[in-house]
Amino acid sequence: MSGPLRPRFWEDTPLTRMTRPEWEALCDGCGKCCMNKLEDEDTGEVVLTRVACRLFDDTTCRCAQYPIRHQFVPECIVLKPTNMDANLYWMPETCAYKLLWQGKKLYDWHPLISGDPQSVHDAGVSMQSRTIPEFEVDEDDWEDHIIEEPT
Repeated sequence: MSGPLRPRFWEDTPLTRMTRPEWEALCDGCGKCCMNKLEDEDTGEVVLTRVACRLFDDTTCRCAQYPIRHQFVPECIVLKPTNMDANLYWMPETCAYKLLWQGKKLYDWHPLISGDPQSVHDAGVSMQSRTIPEFEVDEDDWEDHIIEEPT
């Protein structure tokens, strides 16, 4: 990041006006967006699995190759204010980007509120130590790994 973040910037700055460091700081580090999801073709309902993207680090709950992830996972979505509407349906319910887009507040366990990046893990909201790498599970068996999203 380039310099300190403005105090409580997320409360008075629209997503469209945030600096790059502010936008990146919204990520709570839960790792849920890096889990493979299943979408019901009839209803459009999306469910979360514990089957992690091949680049997901189960210990840190971060992408192991974030700056160059598209070289390995071309379909990885770069979330930005201009594509939020198209992506809200699959984003985790606890995601700061989604919450702020919907005009809601961040949870107390969010690192921007708590001041501690460990708080998301301590709250039991993250995928830390709960995943299976996608290369270990056949895609036809992902249904066996559906989980309820922690809130």
